[in-house]
Amino acid sequence: MTEKKHICPMWLAGGLDNWVRKWLQNPSKILGPYIKSGMTVLDFGCGPGFFTVEIAKLVGKTGRVFAVDVQEEMLQKLKDKVMGTEVSSRIILHKSVDNRIGLLDPMDVVVAFYVFHELTNKNDILNEIKVLLKENGLFILVEPKYVHVSKREFDDTVNKANNIGFKKIESIKSFMSRSVVMRNCRH
Repeated sequence: MTEKKHICPMWLAGGLDNWVRKWLQNPSKILGPYIKSGMTVLDFGCGPGFFTVEIAKLVGKTGRVFAVDVQEEMLQKLKDKVMGTEVSSRIILHKSVDNRIGLLDPMDVVVAFYVFHELTNKNDILNEIKVLLKENGLFILVEPKYVHVSKREFDDTVNKANNIGFKKIESIKSFMSRSVVMRNCRH
């Protein structure tokens, strides 16, 4: 990922990946309309893989999921969780370094769920996402409401994305969240 304002500590990983959250923020319900079989998807700031595993189910046997996190411990937790499962071969773990995502593979969809508020170099990451996304690819940005991300801060991130060529398509309903789905439009 990048230099952070604050990074979610490993000891909170259980709170990020449990049945209560799945009931409140069902990954298949939230992402199912946007992710299809055969796609290549980047789960940016994947943490312990709450969304990663469901994304891997959605992309099917011919798709791939790049699970990216700055914390090796989160990636290890995800690796342990999927080891020996049907989806393990679809998930590529990647530790981001040097304030960059650090991938070159073209993506159909980039999911950034509850991670952008942790970044200090949002413009750089937005530009990198723009390069990674295929033309007309989707960028799904979801941030927590109230305590972490104000409406003004969220709108500022969306405006930065608009300024570099993303176009808002719609918002997603997600418990206690601000969200937007944007299309990568080439100029």
